[in-house]
Amino acid sequence: QVQLVESGGDLVQPGGSLRLSCAASGSIFRFYDMGWYRQAPGKQRELVAVVTSGGSTNYADSVKGRFTISRDNAKNTVFLQMNSLKPEDTAVYYCNVELRATGAMYWGQGTQVTVSS
Repeated sequence: QVQLVESGGDLVQPGGSLRLSCAASGSIFRFYDMGWYRQAPGKQRELVAVVTSGGSTNYADSVKGRFTISRDNAKNTVFLQMNSLKPEDTAVYYCNVELRATGAMYWGQGTQVTVSS
């Protein structure tokens, strides 16, 4: 059974930094694309960043240059380094993994990020 456990969410001031982690278990994750989505109150869930099984990355325009996604296949973990945080980055951040070969997709429980002075 696949499980994703996120950590690292917190309250931070504008301009600050946070690092989110997502530890995965229950499968061989080097074959999966791994990513982060976020959902703010009253808004739809949106893609923040993804790193493919081959190591390619893609970012939402709103976070380019500020966020960096990375993965450690040996530890089945994906990270999201968030710098220069803005109030509009406030949301619940969800870890996501997808095996494109089968379409299997899994979600974490979410971690709250609040950017406020």
